[in-house]
Amino acid sequence: MRISSGELKGRKIGKKKLFAGRGGKDDLRPTSAKVREAIFDILRNNLAGASFLDLYAGSGTVGIEAASRGADRVIFVEAVRSRAKAIDEITGKLALTGRTRVYCERIEEFLKRSSRSGDRFDVIFADPPYDSEEIDKILPLIDEYGILNDQGAVLIEHTRKKKVPERIAALLLKKQYRYGDTMLALYRKS
Repeated sequence: MRISSGELKGRKIGKKKLFAGRGGKDDLRPTSAKVREAIFDILRNNLAGASFLDLYAGSGTVGIEAASRGADRVIFVEAVRSRAKAIDEITGKLALTGRTRVYCERIEEFLKRSSRSGDRFDVIFADPPYDSEEIDKILPLIDEYGILNDQGAVLIEHTRKKKVPERIAALLLKKQYRYGDTMLALYRKS
């Protein structure tokens, strides 16, 4: 896995096996280079100087790419300890430790704590497991906890088989993009 653009262009992040889950289980589905490129085409006007939240960070590739492309602060949230540790090590090797922070906890806990501390983000990217109901859980929490800045964007990666809601309170689905079996759903505050 390599960074495709920005100040870290061409830098290697690591091999997929480095991010194996609990008990060596390999259920990680890294975002492909083609879809990553699309993500940053969609977000290009939201990235410079942004506060970027990478939920279900996995390998951390999307968040690291965001830092490479100009995000000032990138927060990674990954519940699998070995993956969170690997992301922390990689961001250290890439000299991003002053701009990044890695949390190893459940997404719901992180969102609640961020709300209490008044933390806000310009971009929230989420790539939950495709076969889960996580999207239905986290979108209402993102809205309820008010962690998205007014001009911010929420971008959800999901399978094309998953139907995402048109609206969740103040979050409105603006556009969907398809890349094979992968979909990207862009939400903004209405």
